[in-house]
Amino acid sequence: MDKILVLDFGGQYDMLIARRVRERGVYAEVVNYDKITAAEIRDRAYTGIIFTGGPNSVYKEGAPSFSREILALGIPILGICYGMQLMSYLAGGKVVNAPEGEYGKVTLCVTDSPLFKGVPRESVAWMSHRDYVAEVPAGFTAVATTDKCPTAAVACEKKKLYGVQFHPEVTHTAFGGRMLENFLFEICGCKKEWNMEGFIETSVETFRKKCAGKKVLLALSGGVDSSVAAALMHRAVGDSLTCVFVDHGLLRKGEGDLVEATFKGKFGMNLIRVNAEDRFLSKLAGVTEPERKRKIIGEEFIRVFEEQGWALGKVDYLCQGTIYPDVIESGKGDASTIKSHHNVGGLPSVIDFEEIVEPLRDLFKDEVREVGLKLGLPPDLVWRQPFPGPGLAVRIIGEITKEKADLLRDADAIFREEVAAGMRGAEPNQFFAVLTDTRSVGVMGDERSYGYVLALRAVTTDDFMTADWTRIPFDVLEKASSRITSEVRGINRVVYDVTSKPPATVEWE
Repeated sequence: MDKILVLDFGGQYDMLIARRVRERGVYAEVVNYDKITAAEIRDRAYTGIIFTGGPNSVYKEGAPSFSREILALGIPILGICYGMQLMSYLAGGKVVNAPEGEYGKVTLCVTDSPLFKGVPRESVAWMSHRDYVAEVPAGFTAVATTDKCPTAAVACEKKKLYGVQFHPEVTHTAFGGRMLENFLFEICGCKKEWNMEGFIETSVETFRKKCAGKKVLLALSGGVDSSVAAALMHRAVGDSLTCVFVDHGLLRKGEGDLVEATFKGKFGMNLIRVNAEDRFLSKLAGVTEPERKRKIIGEEFIRVFEEQGWALGKVDYLCQGTIYPDVIESGKGDASTIKSHHNVGGLPSVIDFEEIVEPLRDLFKDEVREVGLKLGLPPDLVWRQPFPGPGLAVRIIGEITKEKADLLRDADAIFREEVAAGMRGAEPNQFFAVLTDTRSVGVMGDERSYGYVLALRAVTTDDFMTADWTRIPFDVLEKASSRITSEVRGINRVVYDVTSKPPATVEWE
């Protein structure tokens, strides 16, 4: 199978590049720049290479770099943003700090180049840079410009080396998809061989061999990711898989019973439900800092799984439904850490399993859903609202108590009911309630009240790496607010979050 190497130099959204490549039927894998050599790249027979963006300046000491040998491998290369600057720098060009940076939408003017086949002479592109290529290397030419950047794209046609200062992987670049297709199919000569049927077949065969004669314990939360992981692993290892569902007292309303009925009753999987509300809440008592919450929950999850493993006899593997956005936000290479996901950065350093296996670790949410449908999971389960592993712990600001969890459970259920009723068929990609640590004065029944402020959050996104706040109709918000303040005693004010990602994350903590 043709494959593209996405060489990661630390940009926060680098996996979007791999996702865009995969969407076009070509397999892409991301490798950190310091985890592979030029010789290994040659031996692995990549069809093409993409250098990603990154937050550094190539000319500064300690900036992520690579061996110049990569330019002589004869493999087509596309450098994006920092990746273009690095390629130019390695080839002998000059990269400097520009008098004025470019951020956001710009008008891109292109010339004749295989990279721009079918792209209008002028179109919109998305920029985010301060440095630029001031002098192109020998053998390269500038093939695109903007008002502020004379080298918006460069090319060495003879060696099939291309660079773009803008970001073709983002939707704001009008013809970015066409440019990526030109690189993949016109320049690299790739064939469309990557699809979810093939992923399932390969994964099942891989884990069937890997886990032969072994016991596998799967951490089942009931969310989309762990559910799809369970279905995939069950197909691979059958009754060697035992799913452990930890009810930590921080689930949505009625969720524990639904999970048990679905996987134990409907699919006949080996399922153990552990009711551990008191255990988790006691560990979280007095804790207010988000990272500590996540790490406490992550470690306690593992300890519960270990205990279940001991009860079952020796269990060899722990399986988790980790997907790539969990990994990237928990910190990767030179990318900055946004927050530690309980199943990634929150894992303790010592665990009593031979290995943790994560069959979905390199998939985006849309790919996970497609896998779930192809495995026969019901659409209602596959398209369920995403729910973080730490549950309501990251939707309760400040200290976590049972009283707060119960308040949030009821309020969140009302919000979800009203959105589902008022926006049927057009629901946001994710929507939920957050119990803030702020109280406000109100009037209820002609008496003064002093209750919690509840925040409602809804986002629209296709990858969960970036997201826009959803314009929920005012009548839906009004009805949700009225019901919450009337039916949930202890909440007297409701606000709506109108912040996109970035600068915010989808969750509040």
